[in-house]
Amino acid sequence: MKRIPSIEAWRELLDNSKEQPFLLFKFSTTCIISLSAMKELRALETELPQYIVVVQEDRLLSKTIEKDLGVKHESPQLLILKDKKAIWQATHSKVKKSLVNEALRMYL
Repeated sequence: MKRIPSIEAWRELLDNSKEQPFLLFKFSTTCIISLSAMKELRALETELPQYIVVVQEDRLLSKTIEKDLGVKHESPQLLILKDKKAIWQATHSKVKKSLVNEALRMYL
């Protein structure tokens, strides 16, 4: 997973999602559920690019993402982005490898 370094980089990724869908993971360093979700994502086998936002360190970016997508912020939160939209999301204990794989099959 790569961190998104700036709001400008985020907006470029969002624009490029028309050609390249990607996964976006909002992660809290102080939340045990986030750690569990991270383990699930590390076990995921996908060719899609994966990006992470550490909410404690990237609050402005996290708020910008929430505003740009119109999707309420949660943590942990996993989004599948395509065509400049969040086409699927899971939060908290629903960030599971099996559910993500199912969503990838259904939506991509």
